[in-house]
Amino acid sequence: MQAVAHAQPSGDYLAPVFSQYPLEVVSAQGVWLTNSRGERVLDLYGGHAVAGLGYAHPGFTAALTAQAQQCNFQTNAVAMQVRSRAAARLVRFSALPFASAFFVNSGAEANENALKIALRMTGRGHVAAIEGGFHGRTAAAGAVTWGAAQKWYGFPRTPFDVSFIPRGAQQALVTQVSEATAAVIVEPVQGLAGAVDLGAEFLAALRRRCDEVGALLIFDEVQCGVGRCGHPFAANLYGVMPDMLTTAKALGNGFPCAAVLCSAAVNRTLTRESLGTTFGGGPMACAAIEAVIEAIESEDLLARVRRVSAYLRERCLTGPVVGVQGAGLLLGLRTTRPAREVQAELLEGGILAGTASDPNVLRLLPPFILEEQHADMLVDALRDLPS
Repeated sequence: MQAVAHAQPSGDYLAPVFSQYPLEVVSAQGVWLTNSRGERVLDLYGGHAVAGLGYAHPGFTAALTAQAQQCNFQTNAVAMQVRSRAAARLVRFSALPFASAFFVNSGAEANENALKIALRMTGRGHVAAIEGGFHGRTAAAGAVTWGAAQKWYGFPRTPFDVSFIPRGAQQALVTQVSEATAAVIVEPVQGLAGAVDLGAEFLAALRRRCDEVGALLIFDEVQCGVGRCGHPFAANLYGVMPDMLTTAKALGNGFPCAAVLCSAAVNRTLTRESLGTTFGGGPMACAAIEAVIEAIESEDLLARVRRVSAYLRERCLTGPVVGVQGAGLLLGLRTTRPAREVQAELLEGGILAGTASDPNVLRLLPPFILEEQHADMLVDALRDLPS
């Protein structure tokens, strides 16, 4: 007897791996989401820090449309001007002495490649990371993610030796970063941890120790980079130059793309076929990168990020919020009660914010186009919540 396939409600075929907010988004414009009931929701989460330009940005949309009509994809085995332009634009945008950009598809893939480069370049088998850091869910990136082994890692062993440095513990660098260390990987502002600013002093100490022992310093700026800190990258903000910098999320404003920026010394070690990717550096991704940087520069969004960040810091100490941490528009609001409760109450009032691994931190990752009037909506909503 032939089995009969029973119809299932929409969504039942999605793997049940994501916790979801009680919100179904059907469209978006600017900093606003529209849910399935036709109600507007102020987006202060930006799709995990991705939507730097917000939604339906005209220049971004036009760039993708034009590239799709011209050529939507070609392999890295052929030259494309849009790819070369995007690499040059990204390196120049960084305002740091990087020599090249290797395009990939995601932050985890960027970190995988940066770690591989460091291990191969040094011939060493140890990587140090920072407690609280998140670097991705793949084998190498997950190995240097704090807490992954206990929660979700899943691989029988890590591909190299890993140790974790307590945040800000400069005294630990002598033992944790040694001649056996290939690299130190660090988020200058830890995102998932709750917008934890590691600060210029600690980052500079990492740079000095890496130089002393010949290890490479990798800045993971997947969440805090591409303008989110009010500068091109957090490396600019803190005045510390890494050997490699990984970036994604806001780099494509929702189009999947990422990059590893390499110093001149690292770039000299790269050879033909030493790295590879199928979709990384595709013309649509490169058009997205160009459009994002063009908008940030032409609309002076870095200045806006700094201005609105200061405005939020000054006014958000109200209701259940007793502290503000982070940098730019990667902010953590420290709450007197569980942040998930505050998040749920804000969402009921039409404001979407995020939470963090710290249960008392509400995380803000809004688009760079946020204005003071939007910040006032958050402040007014917080003021009305019980402390």
